[in-house]
Amino acid sequence: QVQLVESGGGLVQTGGSLRLSCVASGSGVMISAYGLGWFRQAPGKEREFVAAISWGGGSTDHADSVKGRFTISRDSSKNKVYLQMNSLKPEDTAVYFCAAGPPYVSRRENEFYAWGQGTQVTVSS
Repeated sequence: QVQLVESGGGLVQTGGSLRLSCVASGSGVMISAYGLGWFRQAPGKEREFVAAISWGGGSTDHADSVKGRFTISRDSSKNKVYLQMNSLKPEDTAVYFCAAGPPYVSRRENEFYAWGQGTQVTVSS
């Protein structure tokens, strides 16, 4: 079973940058076999897809709302996935979750079967 723990959230001004990290652990877990994703949930809104990366890192997908500003990457040797967030906007304020799922890139929440507890990102105007 995969356990995921996010870090790197915080308070930043509009236009600033943050780098989120997520480390995976678990007995017998080979994180390199999983696709990984980032989702976010703003107050009063449903959780939404942000970015995903395939098991080997060769394929990525980013939501239109973050394309060109956010970049997902992974280091399977460290069991980590990252989300580099640049040019942050107030509308990026949300709790960000990492998730482990199928080996291919997916935007579907129901295809991800392990979730972290989330890390808060707040962008001030």
